[in-house]
Amino acid sequence: MTVRILYIFPHPDDESFGPAPVIRQQVDQRHQVFLLTLTKGGATKVRHRLGLTVSEMGEVRYKEMLNVQKVLGLTGMTVLDLPDSGLQEMDPRQIENSVREHIAKIEPQIVVTYPVHGVSGFHDHLVCHSVVKRIFLVMRDQGAQYLKRLAFITIPNKTEEPMQQGKFLMKQSEPDLIDCEVMLTDKDHQILKDALSCYETYRETIEKSGVVGMIGDRVFFEIFGENHKPVLRDLTESIQ
Repeated sequence: MTVRILYIFPHPDDESFGPAPVIRQQVDQRHQVFLLTLTKGGATKVRHRLGLTVSEMGEVRYKEMLNVQKVLGLTGMTVLDLPDSGLQEMDPRQIENSVREHIAKIEPQIVVTYPVHGVSGFHDHLVCHSVVKRIFLVMRDQGAQYLKRLAFITIPNKTEEPMQQGKFLMKQSEPDLIDCEVMLTDKDHQILKDALSCYETYRETIEKSGVVGMIGDRVFFEIFGENHKPVLRDLTESIQ
């Protein structure tokens, strides 16, 4: 069965810092996979090094995303131009309207975004989580029966493998909240590297983050309102 899956994130590269190999797996499985990015990411500090304005940096990052779209084989990609690093200052109903419009257009069975802690804890990530969760539930209550599953890409809290070292302090989910673990192959890891390499302006940040090594052999998801033990091995598994 072909499933429509919509990933919603606030910034360019959010789709590549972890989700990329799973997205490509889903595309290869003949699912229809869409990406909605709320901002062009122009407010990044990298713009200062490049001598670019927020608007100019946003265009650079958008062009990098076009290469990511090809690497992942996305069915469709939409990049909005909401204020990067400014979502918390917006009327959330404006963001919700944009998300609602896109969900109504795509009619996905599965929606994927950040968990409540946003993984990085960045406020744009937190706003994105709240907006997507609320509009998903509102639309389903209002009759959008095609909406079957809301998932959050995350990192499990493994006390034997603390991740609170260095500059990048990641937030984690308790192990009992993990509902899906997608196993990765060497091919999947290459897709991760290929997707990340599209962001040439972020190369230094990507290397410092150590994301490739951090991902390991699997990608983890929470699933809202569901409890799967044993955990699922595919986000499309057991859709009710």
